[in-house]
Amino acid sequence: MRLTADLLDVPVLITGSAVAARRTVRRYRAAGAQVRTIDCPAHFVTGTLDEVRVVVAVDDGDPGWAPLAAACRLHNVLLVREQAALPGRNVTLVGGGPGPADLMTSRALAALAEADVVFYDRLGPAAELDLLAPGAELVDVGKTPGHHRVPQEEIERLMVASAHRGHRVVRLKGGDPFVFGRGGEEVAACVAAGIPVTVVPGISSAISVPAAAGIPVTHRNVSHSFTVVSGHAPLSTAEHTSLAGLAAAGGTIVVLMGIGTLPHLVAGLLRSGLAATTPAAVIERGYSRDQRTTNTELGNMVTATATCSNPAVLVIGAVAALGANSATTAEMNRLAAAMLHP
Repeated sequence: MRLTADLLDVPVLITGSAVAARRTVRRYRAAGAQVRTIDCPAHFVTGTLDEVRVVVAVDDGDPGWAPLAAACRLHNVLLVREQAALPGRNVTLVGGGPGPADLMTSRALAALAEADVVFYDRLGPAAELDLLAPGAELVDVGKTPGHHRVPQEEIERLMVASAHRGHRVVRLKGGDPFVFGRGGEEVAACVAAGIPVTVVPGISSAISVPAAAGIPVTHRNVSHSFTVVSGHAPLSTAEHTSLAGLAAAGGTIVVLMGIGTLPHLVAGLLRSGLAATTPAAVIERGYSRDQRTTNTELGNMVTATATCSNPAVLVIGAVAALGANSATTAEMNRLAAAMLHP
């Protein structure tokens, strides 16, 4: 059972050792409570309960706290039990999904709730971090196309240094950490430094953002495969995932953050034999209030999307026409939008 309570200026007593209760203390202070702490049973006197309205008992394993429950009942004080904070000195890479917090996994939310420090990007549920990671230190290392506020090597150094200080570190990334998120590099940096690291996958925008526009990346009798490419830099014809290879593959092409290199992409695909009439779509700011889909054809794509901007997902292939032409899909999108933003 999860409850939401207004704790502004409410006197709250938190019991348990300082190490075990540290995250609980931060959380309640972040909620505006007037927090008092007692770190061992020998310091507890029942008269203290006359001055508080809530007691939060953090289970630190000390049996001396056993009389606390009876004392709270006697004084009509609400007793809340919590588990002790997990040991620190580790890093968790968390996939934040396409944006809304309710599209994150329960494991991702649990990792944020236990975090001491969160290094986050501009994508994902950054606006809600003060609620998802209450009391944690929040460090913005966000990147925009062509501009890295904090270089990748510095992000890795900060993560490792914070973990070495005994913190539980969360590296929050939009989408999935291992889909063009440089998560592999960050895992390698932690391993090299001897820091335990785990990965919590997220819903990749390569699949979820087209879905938000009613576009399936695969569809029976239409497309049996899809290829995901990064649009940060123009594709080279010498690469394995070359423009010629994409044109010949016959499936759906999904491009992440590809607005800046769109003219190169379109010219290369047309030059490689992909028909100018191939359906295409650009979905901007997926799952936000400002989500916008531009439907067009490959030959007109550059002109039709001249006002589009990142973050955006590009879809090229026959499936791009499904979302635009289906009345059922349009109705589903309207209902989904109403649910997300009542």
